[in-house]
Amino acid sequence: MRLLAASALTLATAVSIPAAIDTPVHLDTGMVQGIPGKDPAVRVFKGLPFAAPPVGNLRWRAPQPVAHWEGVRKADEFGPMCMQAAGRGGARGGAPAKMSEDCLYLNVWTAAKSASERRPVLFWIHPGGYTSGSGAAPGTDGEALAKKGLVVVTINYRLGALGFFAYPELTKESDRNASGNYALMDQTAALEWVHKNIAGFGGDPKRVTVDGDSAGAASIGNLVGSPQTKGLFQRAIAESGAWLGLSVAHTNTLAEAEQAGVKGAESIGAHSLADLRAKPAAEILKIRGGGPIVDGWFLPEDVGKVFAEGKQLDVPVLLGSNKDEGTFFARPTTAAAYNEQIRRRYGDLADQYLKIYPGNTDEEANASQLAAFRDELGWVMRNWASLQTKTGRSKAYLYYFTHEPPAGNTASPRGGFGSGATHGSEAAYVFENLLPPRPWTELDHQVADTLSSYWANFAATGNPNGKGLPEWQPFDKKAGDRRMVLGDKAEMGPGLPKAQVEFFQTKYDKRDQR
Repeated sequence: MRLLAASALTLATAVSIPAAIDTPVHLDTGMVQGIPGKDPAVRVFKGLPFAAPPVGNLRWRAPQPVAHWEGVRKADEFGPMCMQAAGRGGARGGAPAKMSEDCLYLNVWTAAKSASERRPVLFWIHPGGYTSGSGAAPGTDGEALAKKGLVVVTINYRLGALGFFAYPELTKESDRNASGNYALMDQTAALEWVHKNIAGFGGDPKRVTVDGDSAGAASIGNLVGSPQTKGLFQRAIAESGAWLGLSVAHTNTLAEAEQAGVKGAESIGAHSLADLRAKPAAEILKIRGGGPIVDGWFLPEDVGKVFAEGKQLDVPVLLGSNKDEGTFFARPTTAAAYNEQIRRRYGDLADQYLKIYPGNTDEEANASQLAAFRDELGWVMRNWASLQTKTGRSKAYLYYFTHEPPAGNTASPRGGFGSGATHGSEAAYVFENLLPPRPWTELDHQVADTLSSYWANFAATGNPNGKGLPEWQPFDKKAGDRRMVLGDKAEMGPGLPKAQVEFFQTKYDKRDQR
């Protein structure tokens, strides 16, 4: 029998008792009927619309209200995934997933027995580099976390050039004189839906935690830095990603994004907004999608500046990265190619970089490439923790995930092998979804219980600590710059070495000098 880390939220008594929310739930747009989960203690509501279909003239507009419906809508099927390249979004139960531009749907898992309960809400934003993924991925099924006392919400949001696209005519059309951040607007619309409706599922609209991995985490960095999301969530979790993305990078301005949008439109033979809206969605995906844009409205200024000035949302955060992040992305390199790339990317900082991450041989270059990716993303998350706690109000809990899942990772989209504690590998443990065919061990299940308990506690109180769990100390630069190591066991450990911290801080300070 496996030993369970005791969580303050684990509702052991509810596991064998069917959830009482088996009657229709009243939403602001109509009534919905859920279905039992794999465990009848959990009720699942799939494919709930949170915005009108963003099609036709609504392509590249802010999310619009859902039309009211009569009767009871059966919520027994996931909505279509948002448009993306074929094969990118995975399958559901072995069957190809449906895909459509009409994709703004979310899903809810709850073990609440009545709508009068007020359980903490975990709101998941999926990964996928802003170009793939969905809220229906089997690995982020919310049933296990619902059994630990959370109401879990997963969402879709527009992807690729349908989600991030600026264009002069779009800016002119907008009453905000802005264009581009449609994916972030979708995420915000889904949060507004939660604020209005989650109480009907036994959730607490005043205890909403946003959580995401990779692009989902990067989205959250921007949500925390936006004035448009105030009051919609009370805590934030970010797994391997910040407003910068996964590395020290520059956020495009509206002018830069508009210029890219014009070029992208021309590349598919479109010379006006009317041309663009007339194109099939699959044709639009041929335009290289960008990411968040300093559009002057949703992101009024560079989010790094917002954090530096302490103007971001004052919420506690739980943040971290993984030991083998780079194995998901890295391609084999040579010493010559590695050195040329570093000098091109880092310019006058290249010599300093190569002292820390040398590439004198092919073997050394490949090892340094992985170490540098790991450390840069580790620094990005540390930087967020540091800036979030600068005011002395919010606490940050920083982690470093080192537990290696059993062999079985498939090759990554970028040619790496995704081995070890790679990018995104923590999510299976957070959701306690250790799915076949990997040969999971008893230790894997123990790690999953520990991580999911920390996450559930944080969603409930803003503090991951709870009975039976190793103490997780808040991030404090002045007290040793330590972080929680989530490995085969959980224990506090050292942060990044000083040389790495200083190098990436220098790079960050110079990020706009291009």
